[in-house]
Amino acid sequence: MSRYARYPSIAGKSVFVTGGASGIGASMVEQFFDQGARVGFIDIDDGAADTLRQRLSADVSYQHCDVGNIDDLKSAVAAFEAAQGHIDVLVNNAASDDRHDVDDVDAAYWDNRMAINLRPQFFAAQAVRRGMAAAGGGSIINLGSIVVQMGATDAISYVTAKAGIHGMTRALAREFGSDRIRVNSVVPGWVMTERQVALWLDEDGERRIAECQSLPDKLVPEDIARMVLFLASDDSERCSGQDFIVDGGWV
Repeated sequence: MSRYARYPSIAGKSVFVTGGASGIGASMVEQFFDQGARVGFIDIDDGAADTLRQRLSADVSYQHCDVGNIDDLKSAVAAFEAAQGHIDVLVNNAASDDRHDVDDVDAAYWDNRMAINLRPQFFAAQAVRRGMAAAGGGSIINLGSIVVQMGATDAISYVTAKAGIHGMTRALAREFGSDRIRVNSVVPGWVMTERQVALWLDEDGERRIAECQSLPDKLVPEDIARMVLFLASDDSERCSGQDFIVDGGWV
C-alpha cells in the first residue's frame, strides 16, 4: 500500500492536463489516473504520449496540440469537455524552459516564448470557466517556477513568463471565485526530469543543489504531482489565489 494520500473526492473527476506526455506532466497524468480520475492530456510529443497511454490505459485521452496555437488549444478543451460533460480540474503544465542569452533575444523569440509559457495558461482557463461554473465549481492549477524568486539568469523570457503566471493566478482567483472556481499555482524547484538530467545536471548543478536546497534529496516529478493532487481535491476547497512552493527549501 502506498504511504501517500488518496483523495476520494478526485475519483470520477474529469481532469485536463496540458503538456502531459513526459516529465512532470506525465507524472500528473499517472497520479490522477491512479486516483480514479477521468484524465485527458495534450502534448506535441506523440511518441511519449503513446508510451504513457500504453503503460496506463487507452481510457486516458490524448490529443496532439501545440499550446502556442490558441485555436487548437480551445478546440482540444472543447473536445474533452464534449466527451466528459465538463472539466473539473485544469492543470496548466505545458512550458519550454530553453536557455538563452539576454543579448540574443529578439522580438520574434520573445513573442514565441510568451506564446508557449504564458498565453496558453490564460486561454485554457478562460475556455474551461463556463463549464466549471455550470457544474458548481472547479480547480485550475497553474505551474509557476522558483526561477522568479531566484532571478535566474540565461532564461529572461522564461522568468518573465513565470512571473506573469503568479500575477495571473491571483487575478483569475478573484475573477472566477464567485463561481466557486479555485485558481492556484504550484511552484516547482529544480525537478529531476529526464530532460533536466540530460541537459543541465552536471557537476556544478550537483554542487548548487547541495548548497541551495535545505533538504538533501533531489526533487522528482512525483513531488510536484502530489501537490497538484491536493489542490485538485476537495481537501483544498478553501485555497485560492495562492502559490504552493515545492522546491526542497531552495528559496
